[in-house]
Amino acid sequence: MTIEDNIRNLLEKREKAKEGGGEKRIQAQHDKGKFTARERISLLLDEGSFEEYDMFVTHRATEFGLDKQKYLTDGVITGHGTIDGRVVYVFSQDFTIFGGSLSETYARKICKIMDQR
Repeated sequence: MTIEDNIRNLLEKREKAKEGGGEKRIQAQHDKGKFTARERISLLLDEGSFEEYDMFVTHRATEFGLDKQKYLTDGVITGHGTIDGRVVYVFSQDFTIFGGSLSETYARKICKIMDQR
């Protein structure tokens, strides 16, 4: 595999992560008059300032068929950006993935953000 192939794969994986639980679930949020997790972050932070952490994290659960349902980000978007030029750390629960339910890795992502200074 070439460097170009690796970069292409990484970019494809990023786009997949940005789809959350998929277009149908995103539309369901919009139909309720709600924004997605990424849309909420975009509205809060200065334009172009968001740097996402742990975009490719997935849960580790295997019970109840969850081993067959893996979504990148594991239902919570985390990272840092700026508000009026001041650095802030944020997390936003993505209800398009498992209704925003909490897993071990999801919780670890939130704790990681809370530990930032």
